[in-house]
Amino acid sequence: MTDLRLRIAPVAGDAMLEQWRHVHNAIVPPAAMSPDEARARADRYRLENAYLGDVLVGCSTVRPPEGEEAVATVIARVLPPYRRRGHGTALYDRGLAHARVLGARAVETCVLAVNEDGLRFAAARGFAETERYMLDGESDVWVDLRLAAL
Repeated sequence: MTDLRLRIAPVAGDAMLEQWRHVHNAIVPPAAMSPDEARARADRYRLENAYLGDVLVGCSTVRPPEGEEAVATVIARVLPPYRRRGHGTALYDRGLAHARVLGARAVETCVLAVNEDGLRFAAARGFAETERYMLDGESDVWVDLRLAAL
């Protein structure tokens, strides 16, 4: 019998990093990363993958706290066919717990504006929009959000 419980694991090795990169690039194509860019992220941030049995369903990124306010960034990504099943919540809760362990006093996230599911997910967890912007020379709109209370 196949185990269909969600399993979240830290990215370890090239195969898992490629899976993380696949989910990242599928969810945020304007910010698609090369393997080298993903390796650089893995050196700086905590990256995790989520699996249902052996099927990759999502990934997450936790950037450690920075600045005087000790602001961490927590991003949970779930592939569209696997949304609305609690996988994003599991990834987010785990990322938030890790940010707290790192000493975060505030948490932010970033969502591509066309990702309405992602914006609803963030709002349902208490995030409030702080800024909408386009990167120089690009047409995609990004939304930065901050958690009202940690």
